[in-house]
Amino acid sequence: MSDLVIPAPTVPTIPVAGGGAFPVRRVYCIGRNFAAHAIEMGHDPDREPPFFFQKNPNNLDASGEFPYPPHSNDVHHEVELLVALKSGGTGIKVADALDHVYGYAPCLDMTRRDLQGQAKKTGRPWEIGKAFERSGPVGPLQPVSETGHMDAGRIALSVNGTITQDGNLNQMIWKVPEMIAYLSEYFELAAGDVIMAGTPSGVGPVERGDTMLVQIDGLTDLTVKVT
Repeated sequence: MSDLVIPAPTVPTIPVAGGGAFPVRRVYCIGRNFAAHAIEMGHDPDREPPFFFQKNPNNLDASGEFPYPPHSNDVHHEVELLVALKSGGTGIKVADALDHVYGYAPCLDMTRRDLQGQAKKTGRPWEIGKAFERSGPVGPLQPVSETGHMDAGRIALSVNGTITQDGNLNQMIWKVPEMIAYLSEYFELAAGDVIMAGTPSGVGPVERGDTMLVQIDGLTDLTVKVT
């Protein structure tokens, strides 16, 4: 008999291509990991220590729909590669980091840019702009055994058929092994953790009725309707 005083929350999951589901423990998001995006956001593109923020595990959503959130009139798309870990630990070496990766998926870091901007000006956390309901549309997770490790290849997003973001994974300032190693110095990583690996330039607003198409070489396309 359980000692829980309320029913246990459902464990958030990402569907796996070919069947099954990946349980999500934590969501780490790296900021300004493409030089061109750092420039468009008004920052120096030089390589500086990485910084991370978090979304909530249940912000990830594989429904193919993104409900336009309340209290914002400026919601932006940010196309990203999601990295899913099958194991973790602390003090992980860069040379060993990829051994902890289960697979990869296309995803979006949807952002209430106006609310994030207000938070930045007042020196407050970003969660109100980043970690809202269904703010992480995600496609099927594909195991490394099918894709190999994702260190290069086109990453692009189009809105209603017009390309707005178009980059290459090899343009990431901090590569996947480096992100894993860095995070493991500050957190104890574990199976079920995911990392959203940053976005190329071209972020911009969406409106209700828009259709977003995410394309990352080697992964299944992700189509998301703004509702």
